Amino acid sequence: MARELLIFRHGKAVGNTNGDDYSRPITDRGKRGSQRMGAWLWQKNIRPDYIVSSPAERAYVSAQKLCKAMGDDATSIVTDRRLYRGDLNSLLSVLADCPKNRQRVMLVGHNPALAELLLYLLGGKAPLPDDGRLLPTAALARVVMPGNWKKPGFGCAQLKSLTRHEDLPKKFPFPAPDGKEKRDRPAYYYRQSAVIPYRMRKNQLQVMLVGSSKRNHWVVPKGIHEPGMSAQKSAEIEAYEEAGIRGTVSKSMLGEYEYPKWGASCRVEVYAMSVGEILPDSEWEETHRGRKWLSTDEAAGLVKEPSLRPMIQSLAGFIERKS
Repeated sequence: MARELLIFRHGKAVGNTNGDDYSRPITDRGKRGSQRMGAWLWQKNIRPDYIVSSPAERAYVSAQKLCKAMGDDATSIVTDRRLYRGDLNSLLSVLADCPKNRQRVMLVGHNPALAELLLYLLGGKAPLPDDGRLLPTAALARVVMPGNWKKPGFGCAQLKSLTRHEDLPKKFPFPAPDGKEKRDRPAYYYRQSAVIPYRMRKNQLQVMLVGSSKRNHWVVPKGIHEPGMSAQKSAEIEAYEEAGIRGTVSKSMLGEYEYPKWGASCRVEVYAMSVGEILPDSEWEETHRGRKWLSTDEAAGLVKEPSLRPMIQSLAGFIERKS
């Protein structure tokens, strides 16, 4: 039985200014290109069921952005060092190690090795675009191969398509995968989740607020609802990253609200979080934000988002009803 291979070169990265090629970050252009390719794969119903990425930052982040834009859980991505600075034989060995039961595999890596692999599989007959670039950044080749990948032969594959991100729509369908509305970011960006962290001290309910990323107002931990995760789990991760706290997130929502961003409206689901652990500043990566415990009245008066104020004020009753 034939299988498909998707060969994706990472999105545009910053220049190698400090000699650390492995850690070169992806640019915003590279992120959008990877996301457009992911949205396109979802629309065309050709999502891979197995993704192997180079662990280099620009490749792995490209794979994550693409995967999430397809509506998939990015934690399923497998990394393989052989895809970073590996030669043709290294990439062939990666293919040989792919699970036999996966019908559509994606490799995310770098040139020149990816282009060499594509040429080898096509018997040196890949059609070159007018600019002579076979696999520019954020480009995808789709080929069909025999089912046995232990020793792929020269010219064993058939090219189905070569797709460049710049040839795809600049905006993203909403709702995904093929909604008629077009937005500036992938559809999942517009669904978010947040927690209102709380604890009891001397029989008084206290709420934690954290500084915004620019430290010009006070907020609660909030972020994009990651594909493949529950809203509560996404919010729990944001609480750890933004506030340096761990705890138990309520099963039901405390409330929800909408706010404008990225040219549209984001919907935020808000949950209560009983804080069980507070990281010391030395272990909290975003300590520049600052954090403070306040009474519910103080927190409601200080938080920037007006829609959060009645939720904070109703927190005590919510906890009592759910206990």
